[in-house]
Amino acid sequence: MQSWAIWVVAGVHGVMSVVALLMYGWDKRRAVRGRWRITESSMHWVELLGGWPGAWVGQRMFRHKRAKGRYMAVFWGIVAMHVVGWGAVIWMKSRGIW
Repeated sequence: MQSWAIWVVAGVHGVMSVVALLMYGWDKRRAVRGRWRITESSMHWVELLGGWPGAWVGQRMFRHKRAKGRYMAVFWGIVAMHVVGWGAVIWMKSRGIW
């Protein structure tokens, strides 16, 4: 992977993390007021597209979604996929494969 590509991927993760954090805050506010909510699938897509760090911060900052077992299982599955993916990239770079 080229060094510029790493910066692009890091930038996408940063932007999506901010989006996820804002989504968590907005969804919590809407939940408290009994209003229309952001769908869980939309939140998971943002996490999958790199926003899981912001989602993790949002869960703690807003005390939101942490008690929902099924939601959290999917969230931690997304985190695991990212960790395994980045681990594979690092391993391949260290072996000269990529």
